Amino acid sequence: MGENKRCLMVTILIQAINAGMFLLSKAAFNAGMNHYVYIFYRQVAATVFLSPFAFFRWKDAPPLTFFTFCKIFWLSLLGIAICLNLYGIALVYTSATLAAATANCLPVITFFVALLLRMEVLRLKSIAGAAKLAGILFCIGGVGIVAFYKGPQLNFFNNHHHLLSIHKPNNSSSLPLTNNSWLMGCFLMLSSNTLWSVWVVLQAMVLKSYSSKLQLTNLQCLLSSFQSFGIAIAMERQPHKWKLGWNLQLLAVIYCGMMTAVTFCLQAWVIEKKGPVYLAMSTPLALIITAFFSAIFLGESITLGSTLGGMLLVGGLYFVLWGKCKEQTISEALKEDTKEGNMEEGKYITKSDNENSHKMFEFTSRI
Repeated sequence: MGENKRCLMVTILIQAINAGMFLLSKAAFNAGMNHYVYIFYRQVAATVFLSPFAFFRWKDAPPLTFFTFCKIFWLSLLGIAICLNLYGIALVYTSATLAAATANCLPVITFFVALLLRMEVLRLKSIAGAAKLAGILFCIGGVGIVAFYKGPQLNFFNNHHHLLSIHKPNNSSSLPLTNNSWLMGCFLMLSSNTLWSVWVVLQAMVLKSYSSKLQLTNLQCLLSSFQSFGIAIAMERQPHKWKLGWNLQLLAVIYCGMMTAVTFCLQAWVIEKKGPVYLAMSTPLALIITAFFSAIFLGESITLGSTLGGMLLVGGLYFVLWGKCKEQTISEALKEDTKEGNMEEGKYITKSDNENSHKMFEFTSRI
């Protein structure tokens, strides 16, 4: 299996895992779990799961300087602790399907951040550049349709007994959905996505100075656990909100914690191989998976708007991926041509030197 196929399969796996985390997180919040406490437990579970693997590979990691540690600390704070807490609050006010839908703003945000930092190039005069721009516009149109147009409900599933649909108690983690709360949830979700995009791009830069993906992921999970604890203890002081039982909440914490560690490692690998924009462009897949399973397990309705928007998002995904593959193919062809040109030039110079040496030998022989 080639590298392109491996990267594609890994990105699909990442989005399938993310869809599962969307669903279980929303179900845990519906069951009354506090979102600040949930994020803290989730990062602790990720750290506990990943630490044994990181410990046995610690000798292979490059030396960690104080400056690199500071960069990882801020990376964890912005891209994980604050980002996930904003995401948790937004998920309380909205739905799992909307969380997956707004995540499709990530390609646009990530592309512009990478463009500002000169990690990506947009050549509008080339076919590949035009395809990337068309894909981004398709993504924007798809997100707009999902956010602002619902349309009639499409009753693909007639399931009235939903596995993860739980009665919502009256507490802070289960607030009534009004227009204002829905808009605030959308704003917080977009803010979380913006921080995630910045985190993806900055992580690609940190990997250049600290190349150990496993140790980097473990450090981020560990630091974000302490940071999330500080946020949670400041926002939630009631002891009973911190208790975990043998229920769906514990399942959500364990699954999302373990899968957070796994996806962080997989994301770091994809970022190193293909860059941050390639990873961000796979987010439309999570919308399709989440919309399908949320209709079955959470009872969320699938509308015409979400279906049309999802089609545009997937179309935009393939446009951008095609553009990036085209640019990569052209770049590799240019490198091969340059290499062959240098080899031919070297042969020509060697041949000329040999001819000159032979003529010089004939001249000295005649003398």
